[in-house]
Amino acid sequence: MNKEYAVGIDIGGTHITTAIIDVKNMKVVDLSLHKESFDSNLPVDEVMSIWEKAIRTSIKNSKVENVIGLSVCMPGPFDYENGICWIKDQSKYEHFYGLNVRYLFQGTLNLTSNFPILFENDAVCFGKGEVYKDVQNLSKKIMAITLGTGLGACFIDKGVSIAAGESVPADGEIYNLAFKESIAEDYVSARGLLRRYKNLTGKNANNGLEIYNLAVDGDANAVKVFEEMGEDLAAIVIPWLQKFDADGFIIGGKIANASEFFLPAFHKKIKEAGIEITVSISKDNEEAALIGAVSLLYSFS
Repeated sequence: MNKEYAVGIDIGGTHITTAIIDVKNMKVVDLSLHKESFDSNLPVDEVMSIWEKAIRTSIKNSKVENVIGLSVCMPGPFDYENGICWIKDQSKYEHFYGLNVRYLFQGTLNLTSNFPILFENDAVCFGKGEVYKDVQNLSKKIMAITLGTGLGACFIDKGVSIAAGESVPADGEIYNLAFKESIAEDYVSARGLLRRYKNLTGKNANNGLEIYNLAVDGDANAVKVFEEMGEDLAAIVIPWLQKFDADGFIIGGKIANASEFFLPAFHKKIKEAGIEITVSISKDNEEAALIGAVSLLYSFS
């Protein structure tokens, strides 16, 4: 199969980002990156029209004539193999539940049934993208996480996502691991930050960015919130870094931008556990996700 250019698509609850990827070199084609914000609870045909616009804009701006596939990062729950959306009661994609998104793409873009349209979890796409962006990582075991609205994770061994076996948690997920009084994501996520800040101050912050800005301004409680999150993140991932025998740990997602406040506490706990590992912060989550999505085409033929 002549793999040359493909469409990378990153779909979130409020946005779609598209780009044309040079598959051979795993690079975003100049001027092809395009982003559209939208309400995912719009009727299906309206959402698909927005997705189509983004894809066609990327293709037009890239000046690439032919693409060999679409690769899509999609939040879960989602049947990635068959392309069926199972998102429900999450205030997003309310009209997509039970629909085959592969068929929707085929119909909207007038594609044949054998044109490759592949789907993968957004956290896995991010991790794979980070691996493919650095050739050295292709020979290593990498655990990658995304910190944002939720807590995403993936385990990559020599470029291959591992989601089963004793060395990784069930389905490669850590958000639902039992932790303290509930699950990991209740402590390490945007809502975890908001809850901590409310517990410390009695005040409600609007979002994680507000707490970050307070920390930048020297608010001791805001700083403490991030430090505690760093400690909890370490406690959650240490057992799996050890079981997976990871060589590297990569942190992405919007909260990664606040690493100056949570990373020292994280490093301290990692050191205390006797783990020697390369820890890095992603410099471009969006580009990594798009590249990671398109890497799926390597195994498709």
